[in-house]
Amino acid sequence: MAGRFAPRPPRTTVRGGDGAVPAGLPRQAAGPERVRVWVPDGPYDLGLVLGPLRRGPGDPTFRAMPDGSVWRASRTPRGPGTLRVLARGGEVRGQAWGPGAEWLLDRLPELLGAADDPSVFAPRHRLLALTGHRRPGLRLTRTGLVLESLIPSILEQKVTTVEAYAAWRRLVRTYGEPAPGPVPAPMHVMPAPRAWALIPSWEWHRAGVDDKRASTVLRAVRVAARLEEAARMEPAAARARLELVSGIGPWTSAETVQRSHGAPDEVTVGDLHLPGIVGFALAGDRHADDAAMLRLLEPYAGQRHRAARLILLSGRTPPRRAPRMARGDIGRF
Repeated sequence: MAGRFAPRPPRTTVRGGDGAVPAGLPRQAAGPERVRVWVPDGPYDLGLVLGPLRRGPGDPTFRAMPDGSVWRASRTPRGPGTLRVLARGGEVRGQAWGPGAEWLLDRLPELLGAADDPSVFAPRHRLLALTGHRRPGLRLTRTGLVLESLIPSILEQKVTTVEAYAAWRRLVRTYGEPAPGPVPAPMHVMPAPRAWALIPSWEWHRAGVDDKRASTVLRAVRVAARLEEAARMEPAAARARLELVSGIGPWTSAETVQRSHGAPDEVTVGDLHLPGIVGFALAGDRHADDAAMLRLLEPYAGQRHRAARLILLSGRTPPRRAPRMARGDIGRF
């Protein structure tokens, strides 16, 4: 949905109250503030849109606050930046700080799903129609940043969410840098490519990252500029470029472009649980494999990722018969 833009001039002061920096935050930490407002056309749910960018409740790059605002710390092509987003009164207001502030606000509408058009999705199953009706504010985010989605996806290969999120927290807090601006709690921007490359082997082990995943991250950051160029490619071409790096396969590339590109058709294959969830939701088959999942999603060609998101949001999952690892965080690679 396109939405309407309402640009605001740069601000160099911090105002309290609604739509400004929350009261109680240190003014000296705020620095120059930039503001932009985007007005979505139709229902909008900020939590659904930005939720996939959060890597666990302790993600040092992401904060969801009681007032409904979402804070993100990103490493942009222009440097570190912090973004606060709040949806209220039919509009979404973004405030940003740091060298990357203008870059973040320039791309704020795409981050919020402006480039996504959910109206093209035609549900062919009652479950999808019902979930879409109950969750009308779903949009697919597009960050325009590859590495910030690629590296945590690599860390999630073949491990539980608990292990992957703990590794991400430790590495970002230790080797990243403090997020600029008046953040509501300690936040960090993920390490620069060179900083990732200089992490000692024993620190990877302390973070619970095995040699295979650590080596994949190191290979990726060595060609960071080429991978970031993939943000300007079509999703399929971007995935092909990512998969040129040894250790990055279909699972990881799909998880990346779903976030970096807002790709509505890039469904995750190689996941331990997703085929069974899709199979159970659409056909009552809890033992579906990747091939069966893709057959069931074939009627949604062009929108298969959105269909999978709606299935996950429906809450209709196979009953558990034994303890299992969390959905979506055990990819083959």
